[in-house]
Amino acid sequence: METSDWVQLFHGAWTTLWISGCAMMIGIPAGLVIALLREARIPGLGAALSCYVSIGRATSLVTLVLLIFFGAPSIGLDLSPWLAAIIALALNTTAFNAEIWRSALLSFPREQLEAAQAAGMTKGLMLRRIILPQIATTSLPALVNEMSLLLKSSPAVAVIGVVDLTRVTNRIAAVTYEPLPSILGACVLYMVMVGAMVWLQRFADQRARRLAM
Repeated sequence: METSDWVQLFHGAWTTLWISGCAMMIGIPAGLVIALLREARIPGLGAALSCYVSIGRATSLVTLVLLIFFGAPSIGLDLSPWLAAIIALALNTTAFNAEIWRSALLSFPREQLEAAQAAGMTKGLMLRRIILPQIATTSLPALVNEMSLLLKSSPAVAVIGVVDLTRVTNRIAAVTYEPLPSILGACVLYMVMVGAMVWLQRFADQRARRLAM
C-alpha cells in the first residue's frame, strides 16, 4: 500500500476509536445507574429498565443504528450520522454494562453492608466508600471485554455513511483492486486498539491490587 492509503486507514481508525470511546464514556456510568435503580426495587421502574436491558442486548447493532438514524426524523430530530452512531452504540453498550454492574452488585458480600449499617453508615456513604470501589475492581475485566466487543462491532455504523476503519478499508480495496493489503492493515490497527485496552485493564487491575494491600 502507498503512504496515502495508510493515512486513510489511520484516519478511519481514529474515527472508530472516537465514536466507540464516546459511546463507552456514556455507556459505563449509564449502565451503573441502571443497575443501581434496578436494585432499588422502585415499583414499575425496575420492570421498565429490565425490559430496556433485554431489548438492548437482543437487538442487532446494525438494526439499532438504522433505527436511530432513520427513525429520529419521524419525531422531529435531525441527527448527523456521527451523532446517530454514538447514540446507537451507547444504547447498545449501556444494556450490556448494566448487566455487568448488576452481577457485581448481586455478588457483593452482604456481611460488609451489615457491618457498615451497624457502624451507622448511611446508604449513600456505603455506596461511595464500600460498594463502588469493590464492584469497580471486580467488574473491570468484564467491562474491558465489553469495550473490546463494542470496538469490534463498531463497523455497523458504516451503513449510515460514517467513514470508519472498515469503510475506509473497502474504499481502498475498491480503488486499488487489491483488497488483501488494506484488510491486513485494518486487522493490525484493530489489534493495536484492542490490545491497548487489554493492557490498560491489566495496568489498572495491578494498581488496584497494590492499593488494596
